[in-house]
Amino acid sequence: MSSAWRDTLQALGHFLRTPTLGRRVAGLLALAILLLLGSNVATFVMIQRTADFNEEVTAAQQMRRQTRTVLIRLIDTETGQRGYLLTGNPEYLQINQEAARDLPVMLDDLEAFARGDADIEPRVAHLRELAEIKATELQRTIDMARTGRLGQALGVVRSNEGKATMDGFRAEAAAIDEILETRMQFRTRQSEWSSTVTVLANAIGALLILGFAGVSAWLIRRYVMEIQEARDAVARMNASLEAKVRERTSDLTRANEEIQRFAYIVSHDLRAPLVNVMGYTSELEQAGRVVDKAITEAESNRKVDADVVTAVREDMPEAIGFIRASTEKMDRLINAILKLSREGRRSLVPELLDMTAMVQGIADSVNHQTAEANAEIVVESLPRLDSDRLSIEQVFGNLIDNAVKYLDHDRPGRIVVSGEADHDWVIYRIADNGRGIAPRDHERIFELFRRSGRQDRAGEGLGLAFVRNSVRRLGGDITVDSELGKGSTFILKFPTRLILADAGDF
Repeated sequence: MSSAWRDTLQALGHFLRTPTLGRRVAGLLALAILLLLGSNVATFVMIQRTADFNEEVTAAQQMRRQTRTVLIRLIDTETGQRGYLLTGNPEYLQINQEAARDLPVMLDDLEAFARGDADIEPRVAHLRELAEIKATELQRTIDMARTGRLGQALGVVRSNEGKATMDGFRAEAAAIDEILETRMQFRTRQSEWSSTVTVLANAIGALLILGFAGVSAWLIRRYVMEIQEARDAVARMNASLEAKVRERTSDLTRANEEIQRFAYIVSHDLRAPLVNVMGYTSELEQAGRVVDKAITEAESNRKVDADVVTAVREDMPEAIGFIRASTEKMDRLINAILKLSREGRRSLVPELLDMTAMVQGIADSVNHQTAEANAEIVVESLPRLDSDRLSIEQVFGNLIDNAVKYLDHDRPGRIVVSGEADHDWVIYRIADNGRGIAPRDHERIFELFRRSGRQDRAGEGLGLAFVRNSVRRLGGDITVDSELGKGSTFILKFPTRLILADAGDF
């Protein structure tokens, strides 16, 4: 057992052994909590029973309604048959055919409702049997009438064979209805008894809780008087602490400004030697071409050492290529640092932004990329935002560009930008079905010069770091929800209205 847990248990034991006002208050509160728990358990059980009862009522009503529906449809088939036999009009057969077509489906639904019910399932099976007998009898008389044996068909009708089947069907349906009604009456009595018990339990619990509350109020009044002096002392300490916090905040602000100036100066100082390296690299490249030309001319007159040819035509161009690639990468990194430094010093200008139009414009600007990638960008109706236009454009531009860049080419790409207002905040989501990001990299991608996944796309790992810094400077936050192979969703949260006094720095 750790020392922290041991100290906690010792302090608790001391508290329980010492007869203090706090212990009495804690005991009363514990009793009140136990009573509340008991009352809540009783209420929960009652709610559960009521829910079960409601489900049974709903199921019973569905079964009763379905039984009546089957009966009505069976009557429709008989009506169509009788109409055809009496008039010879084929239009009555349409009624019969529609009803005969619907009956099997209705009986299947009825069997589904009764499945597992030992009392009703056999009766439903009997209903199906009677319905099939009736359907066979109706079809037989219709076939007789069609072949000119109308007298025989009418004889079958007068034999009351069909009436007996219908009477049996009605009796079976009435029996099912009676079973369901009896069950509902029993369950209703159970529900009423449970409700009465629950009300009594809650009433007794409420009275006891009120009693405990009165005693606790009296004890707490004494306790409040004792801690008032301690509260005043804490207030005095807080006042001195706030002064220290303001002082430390001022020191941090100055330090942050110094860091920004240092980054700007270092970037400028690095650029001068970098320009020299890039210039001398170009001169070396030009000199290499001159030497290569001279070797070519010399080769026409005599044999040139193979090591010299290799050094001039392979080793030197390769070395110069590495130098050029490295200097270009360093140039991009310096430019990114300068951009971050300038953005941190730029003054924010809040204005009311039509986010739907702005984001749609950003999406339209990358149409050629989405067309090449067989992708689409869907911009839903977005809530307006009062913030800095340039920063918001840069944030959404970077995120949409990243979503297009990292689409999965094995399936059609889809990027959806949506948003919603939530009290004093506005939340935007940029979701794609691209390659996705591993969970271990969800935080890493927001760090400077850090990237995740396969490095098969151009970039230096600065875009998302710049995005998060911009979002935080606007008083917001950004998170990512992603899974490899399923896409990513970047979630942006901004205050509805940017307050410059609360805007942060890099």
